[in-house]
Amino acid sequence: MSTSENTRPATPDARPATPDARPATLDAAGLRELIDSGRAPRLLDVRTPAEFETAHIPGAYNVPLDLLREHREELRNHLDEDVVLICRSGARATQAGQTLAGVGLPHLKVLDGGMLAWQAAHAPIRQGVPRWDLERQVRLVAGSIVLVAVLGSVLVPGLKWVAAAIGAGLTFAALTNTCAMGMLLGRLPYNRGASCDLDTIVGQLREGSTAGRRP
Repeated sequence: MSTSENTRPATPDARPATPDARPATLDAAGLRELIDSGRAPRLLDVRTPAEFETAHIPGAYNVPLDLLREHREELRNHLDEDVVLICRSGARATQAGQTLAGVGLPHLKVLDGGMLAWQAAHAPIRQGVPRWDLERQVRLVAGSIVLVAVLGSVLVPGLKWVAAAIGAGLTFAALTNTCAMGMLLGRLPYNRGASCDLDTIVGQLREGSTAGRRP
C-alpha cells in the first residue's frame, strides 16, 4: 500500500471498489462532514441534466450516466482524487461506480441513498426549476402503456402481450438493476434541456475549482 493510501482520511461505511462489485458507500452525514471540514471529494452527479438542475449538492459536477459510460476512459484521466458518485437513490451511482472501477479508478464511493438521503438529512442543496425525476417518468410511461394495452386488448386481444412485455422488462430491470426505458427517456429533450457535453465537463474537471463547477 502506498504512503498516500496510508494517510488518506478514513470515511464512514467505506468498502473497497472493484470492477463488477458494488462500490464503497458514504452516508449523507459522512459526506457533509468531509465538505464542512474542507476535505470535500470530487462530487459527480450522474442524473440527467434536468434532474440535476432541479436540485443538486453545491459544488457537484453533472456527468449523466450514459455520457459517463460512453467516455469513461477520457473522464478517468481527470479523476485522480477521491470521487463520490450521486444519483436519486443510489442505483445509477452504483452503476457509474462499477463503470469507473472497470477502467481502474480508485477511491470511488457512492452516496448511500442518493439525493433522497441527502435531502432527508436537511443538507445544503441548490435548487432550480422542478422537473420529474427519471424514475417517476419510467413509472408513468410503463404504467400508461400497460393500461392502454390491457384496455385495448378488449378489442384487439393480441395487445395483452404488449403489457406482458412491459412487465417482463420491468422484472429484468429490477433483477439487473438497470433500466433500458430510463436510459431512453434520459435522452429526450425534456431531460436534456441543459447543455451537458463532454468538452464542457472535461473543462470543468480540469479546472478543479469551485469557479469551474456548474452553479
